Amino acid sequence: MRARLMLLLPLVLVSSVSAQQPQTGARTTAPGGVPGGVPPGIGGAPPGVPAPSPAEAATIAAVMAFEKKCDDAAVSGDVAFLERALSKDFVMTHGDAWTTGGVPLKVDTKASWLEYVAKQPGPYVYRRLDSVQVELHGDFALTIGRYKYLPRSTRPTTSHLYVWFERAYVKHNGEWQFLSHRTVKGPVREDDDPKSNSTP
Repeated sequence: MRARLMLLLPLVLVSSVSAQQPQTGARTTAPGGVPGGVPPGIGGAPPGVPAPSPAEAATIAAVMAFEKKCDDAAVSGDVAFLERALSKDFVMTHGDAWTTGGVPLKVDTKASWLEYVAKQPGPYVYRRLDSVQVELHGDFALTIGRYKYLPRSTRPTTSHLYVWFERAYVKHNGEWQFLSHRTVKGPVREDDDPKSNSTP
């Protein structure tokens, strides 16, 4: 009898632990987020980390505002802003093929990215950030999130694209600088919301 109990105990423990684990492949909707999105943390920080102090919350807001300015500048072709905002060794890795051992769609340096966004007409109709979270390490910040975008095209479309990304920023001489963008998922095509008359 005792031997049977000793055999059953590990099975009960394993069953209990596995019942508490989230189901893989389950589609979740973050409160205030997007289907399958990243659940928001407190004050713009990733979930699971302590709530930011007032000073950290202000830094998180500053990083988010700077990130939005960088994306807005890519749409408007504001090369003068991006010249200041991007670090000398800035790298932008497009496409997630690298995650399975493949080659990214493209890798931009500062010079090639500035040349691309300077094109007229601009390469984007819009780029819109969502689900952004900021991880702080003093004067260094990582962001994870996604942006929806519409490349400029002469063909009519009822869909847009999105990518999930990880980005790195550093504060240098009191100003934030954009170090790196890496796409971790995408680009993925998604239909526009038919309930909305506006673009996403």
